[in-house]
Amino acid sequence: MARFNYGGQALMEGVLMRGQDAIAVAVRRADGTIVWASEPLASFLHRSRFARAPFVRGVVLLYETLVIGTRWLLRSGSVAAADEGVELGRNAVALTLGITLALAVGLFVLLPLFLAQLTTQATVGGGQAILQHLLEGLIRVAIFIAYLLVISRAAEVQRVFRYHGAEHMTIHALEHEDPLTIERIRRYPTAHPRCGTEFLVVFVIVSILAFSLLAGQDLLVSVVGRILLIPVIAAVSYELLRLGARYRRHAVVRWIFEPGIWLQLITTKQPDDSMIEVAVASLQESLRANGESAPVGSLDPRRVPMAGLRVTPTAAPETPEPTAGPLEGEP
Repeated sequence: MARFNYGGQALMEGVLMRGQDAIAVAVRRADGTIVWASEPLASFLHRSRFARAPFVRGVVLLYETLVIGTRWLLRSGSVAAADEGVELGRNAVALTLGITLALAVGLFVLLPLFLAQLTTQATVGGGQAILQHLLEGLIRVAIFIAYLLVISRAAEVQRVFRYHGAEHMTIHALEHEDPLTIERIRRYPTAHPRCGTEFLVVFVIVSILAFSLLAGQDLLVSVVGRILLIPVIAAVSYELLRLGARYRRHAVVRWIFEPGIWLQLITTKQPDDSMIEVAVASLQESLRANGESAPVGSLDPRRVPMAGLRVTPTAAPETPEPTAGPLEGEP
């Protein structure tokens, strides 16, 4: 059965699953109850044919993932604590997203540039543009890996990473048309070739190549140029990720993308049965909202609609176009 490649995101004590035209979330509250909600992907960008064009779709998907993912990540914390009526306003979400993006650009884009410039000026007088660029790339990779290792030590983040593993394992089962049961899902790995972690790895590698165009420029041009190139790098990275997922059966392609699988040893962990149950509940609701159904024999966990939020399932077109999938929709 050809179906849209579902993706997702781990939340605080929950999972978000994204289909072609709607998303669904399931969160386990402190009392053990699973609550769910769904909403259509109905923005102008999502409906536009132009937004589905190669090298445009990646930027649009990244935008939707950041906005929707940030909103539900923040909301899931309140839901998990049983404060279901708490719903963040747009301004709060926008402020959080803005701060997050600014920190990400500063930490992973600008800081490596400044450190590389300081290092080369102190050692070779600042005259080696290529050496500085290579050093900047190495620093960027080191910062990225160190960041993942540091945050993974937090107990709350470790639980999110376990839900991340549950999300991937459940999507693996769906893609193999296996019944979504805990026993069947446990047969699959926590890593997935369309993971957002793998997208970030591809992004870092493409950024090293793209930023080489700015080697030897003065500081202002280097800073502005790197910021302006971010959407371009994201678009190219997404297309490469699609190709990598499509041709992963070839040994050379698997070898090229293997670093993304390695890093998922940090960002995904083995879930317990209750976490897999939440992932299945989220995927069941996402399938339903997108006009599809789970494989025969699938678990259908008991759950209740999320109080205080409008539940708006929507059906997808009768014959959705199969694609290589989003970032992880991401899984």
